[in-house]
Amino acid sequence: MKLSLLWRILFSTSIAITLLFAVLGLILQNQFERISSQTLEEEAQSSFRAYQSLWEARADQLGTIGQLLSRMPDVRAAFSTGDRATIRDTAGEVWDKVSQPGTLFVICDPRGAIIAGAGAGAVMAQAELSFIQQASAHFPQQARGFEPIGSRLYQVVVTPVYVASNGSDVLLNVLVSGIPVDAALAKELKANTGGSDYAFYLKNQPVAATLDVSRIDAKDYYQFSSTLADLAGNPIGELRVLRSFEAAQSRLSALRMRLVVFWVLAMLAGIGLTYLLARRLLRPTETLDVAASEIARGNYDIRVPVHGGDEIARLSETFNGMCESIQKAREELIRQERISTIGRLSTSIIHDLRNPLAAVYGGAEMLVDSDLSPEQTKRLSGNIYNASRQIQDLLQELASVTQGRAHAREVCRLREVIGAAADTLAAQAEDHAVSIQVEVPSDVELPLDRSPMERVFQNLFSNSIEAMPDGGSVSVRAAREEDGIVVTVQDTGPGIPNEIAGELFQPFVTARKKHGMGLGLALARKTVLTHGGDLWLEASNVGACFKLRLLA
Repeated sequence: MKLSLLWRILFSTSIAITLLFAVLGLILQNQFERISSQTLEEEAQSSFRAYQSLWEARADQLGTIGQLLSRMPDVRAAFSTGDRATIRDTAGEVWDKVSQPGTLFVICDPRGAIIAGAGAGAVMAQAELSFIQQASAHFPQQARGFEPIGSRLYQVVVTPVYVASNGSDVLLNVLVSGIPVDAALAKELKANTGGSDYAFYLKNQPVAATLDVSRIDAKDYYQFSSTLADLAGNPIGELRVLRSFEAAQSRLSALRMRLVVFWVLAMLAGIGLTYLLARRLLRPTETLDVAASEIARGNYDIRVPVHGGDEIARLSETFNGMCESIQKAREELIRQERISTIGRLSTSIIHDLRNPLAAVYGGAEMLVDSDLSPEQTKRLSGNIYNASRQIQDLLQELASVTQGRAHAREVCRLREVIGAAADTLAAQAEDHAVSIQVEVPSDVELPLDRSPMERVFQNLFSNSIEAMPDGGSVSVRAAREEDGIVVTVQDTGPGIPNEIAGELFQPFVTARKKHGMGLGLALARKTVLTHGGDLWLEASNVGACFKLRLLA
């Protein structure tokens, strides 16, 4: 299927717009994903910084409480007694006043053996805290870190308590304060740090989280990890700050939907705008196409308007110049053809009239100047008659060409029309030993212009007779068909040369004829066409075969 230039432009533009917006959509989507990833990373890092600030604040609070207890006179006095009950009661009373619920407070000796504690729970089931030895490396400074106590993980602050003895400080006890790392703490962190999720791991095992860590998929969350170190600075676990991709994916889905809607609208707008612009740009081309069609129909007066100075305008100017050149060339060709036709017609008339006029002139001269016998006189009169009849036929053909006169039609018997034409050529046929056989039923009647139709058959018979100087035969047959009567005129002559068979019905085309203007067959076909029929040359193995179709 061939597409017009307009649809080819629309098709190519649609493909270009589709590819352009597809590439643009991919670029925007990738850019948005990158920005979303960066945003999630920044949010996770921001949450981690908020966690650090909160965690350090809590550690500072624990450290301050520990230092406050270690410096209180009554607490130090109780520690100096070495009595567990006194130490537990005194420190516990003070601890309950300054601590927060859920925090851990344990008093140990320098070796880590537990003396007393508050909020310790399962911690008190242990005899000693092994990490005190690690914390002693920081004394007299406080030591901070994450330590597992029992089955739980704590952020602990270890505070040494010294007393002066013999001019030097002696380590009496160690205060251990801590915050349990549990789900409640994780949820508190989430609420206070922007909604990020937290997961604490101890040796790759989760100990506290704000969500079900078994269902965490790396594709659904952005994760930021930080190492959890013990009092000695050794890593014992990690903290993972998680930001869900769900919100970003929702925004990305909404962006995709908006991009699709925008793409569809842009496509429709682009195609519509392209159609309007293409129609406007192709309008001069359509005008040129219409003008070219007019030129093809022979209207050389057509001209196209010229607008602007672009390529289409220059093409229009060239087209107008071409039309003007064709028109001038056509007028000159017609003039030359007319002159040539007049020359050919004059030459043909002179040539064709010379012989019959010579016969008339010679016969009349002999009749005037000589005493002839009756037989000779009759023969000369016959020659003069035939020559004058030939001249009349030539003049009649010329009149038919120049005037195109029509005759009134009447219902005629086809056999009589063909017979009349054969009778006028009987003498010529006898001279050439040619027989004309008319095998047409007598009951075939047609509405015909009798005289022109007689000349049609006269022309066909005359051509056949002249083509058979050594004798032959011409047969005429008629057959009824659905659309009329088909008449076949077949001779036994040499036939029509192939080189002129296609142009046989053109004016001034002859086939081995010594006499005639080459107008007979052209006028004969014209006469048959005016009767609603046709005349054509049929292929034949012997001689020439012409067929006429006449409407009944």
